[in-house]
Amino acid sequence: MNPTNPELRKPWVLVPACNRQLGDHLFHIAGKKYVDAVRLAGALPMIIPGAQPEDIDALLDRVDGVLLTGSPSNVHPSRFNEPVQNPALPLDPDRDAWTLPLISRVLARGMPLLAICRGTQEVNVALGGSLHQAVQDVGPYADHRAPDGQPAAVQYGPAHPVEVVPGGVLAQVVDRRRFDVNSVHGQGVNQLAAGLRVEARAPDGLIEAFSVAEAKGFNLCVQWHPEWQAASNPTSMQMLQAFGAACRAYRDRRRATVP
Repeated sequence: MNPTNPELRKPWVLVPACNRQLGDHLFHIAGKKYVDAVRLAGALPMIIPGAQPEDIDALLDRVDGVLLTGSPSNVHPSRFNEPVQNPALPLDPDRDAWTLPLISRVLARGMPLLAICRGTQEVNVALGGSLHQAVQDVGPYADHRAPDGQPAAVQYGPAHPVEVVPGGVLAQVVDRRRFDVNSVHGQGVNQLAAGLRVEARAPDGLIEAFSVAEAKGFNLCVQWHPEWQAASNPTSMQMLQAFGAACRAYRDRRRATVP
């Protein structure tokens, strides 16, 4: 391999796969839009199908950042000490089993972390918070789910604005304090974990973004989907570019400590 190849100098970002049954067979899958988002950030995606807790550190030794993706599945409610309210909704306990312990280790290293939708909910739960299993059933919140039976372009279209909280990570990254986002989630933050800082809220007050206030590295967790058509969305690109820059800086610091 040629070490001067620009592709080989890009940072690597771990992207966890989900677990899905297609026909009679189980598959590990990762959405193309998340892989594309990693590339728009100027990094290379490393899709990981799963890991045993004892293997997590070995994986993190090989990457420069983590992007926790959204998914049709929800975090299992047992992870925040609740029974399942709606058994018809998809779950992915195999993903929970390794992404939840992954999160604290990423933060402890100061490794950049970008979490989207389910990934955001994973961070809150992993750090001791809880979720509303059905936001639409909890007053005073609106229905944050996508409209049924509509094409993706409609489901992922602008749904509501978010208000950015001054002084946080998101306020430093984007150049607007109010912008429209999509909304395709049924679960949402209930009790915010200790140590998390609200970064943005929806008009109904629901937490739409947060960060780990005392983390050593860049981290941002958002409930919407900035990866959707990110190349044509300046705000999404600002977020991805900030994440990518943090991954490059982490890579360079790590390389500087290797003899």
